[in-house]
Amino acid sequence: MRFPALLGLLLSCSISLWAQAPASSSVSTTSQAAQQPIGSYSTTPVPSELDRLQAASAAIDLAISRLKIEKWKADANSKRQAQSNAESIQRNLKSALPGMISGVRAAPQDLGAGFKLYRNVNALYDVMSSLTESTGAFGPKSDYDALAQQLDSLDGVRRRLGDSLEQLAASTQSQLDQLRTQVKTLQAAANTAPPPKKTVVDDSEPPKKSTTVHKKKASKPTSSGTPSSTPPPPQ
Repeated sequence: MRFPALLGLLLSCSISLWAQAPASSSVSTTSQAAQQPIGSYSTTPVPSELDRLQAASAAIDLAISRLKIEKWKADANSKRQAQSNAESIQRNLKSALPGMISGVRAAPQDLGAGFKLYRNVNALYDVMSSLTESTGAFGPKSDYDALAQQLDSLDGVRRRLGDSLEQLAASTQSQLDQLRTQVKTLQAAANTAPPPKKTVVDDSEPPKKSTTVHKKKASKPTSSGTPSSTPPPPQ
């Protein structure tokens, strides 16, 4: 996984945790986080080094094309090895290196693209060193001088690219550390916050009132009570 992808994941986690935290703790936490400057990518001289690398690539290709390895006063194995190195370098300069340079130009903060180019330049330097030594041993001095000059240029570019990558990696690590610290702070704020109050809603139906009407029974008159309203029988 590339580092820009991991940074995006950490930022997503930070935003999610900030949303879960209470408003009061979120405001204080985010204000503290805002006071901590996020490490920014350091400005590296990558574009200028890429220009030097392209210039050195063209000069190396020209110098190799002028070699007359078949006329060297060397054994067949030495000639064969030198010719193989020369062809390998030219293939890399024409097919592999241009795409890597374009990738770094398009994304100078991409550590993956930067390390890919740096490894390729180191490999070129190793093969170029072997070819230059063979040219100095078996070829004309003018050919050796041309290759040695471009080898020095390639060595300077690879060293400066390595320094730039080291600065970029340190800056990226600093930014990751600060993001992790902010995520931990937000997690602690979310874990220590009091739980939200719950409102209980009773949606059960109240008991229905009975509609039955109870009639009162008429009370019977007592003997000592009021005389009956029925007239006495005639005598």
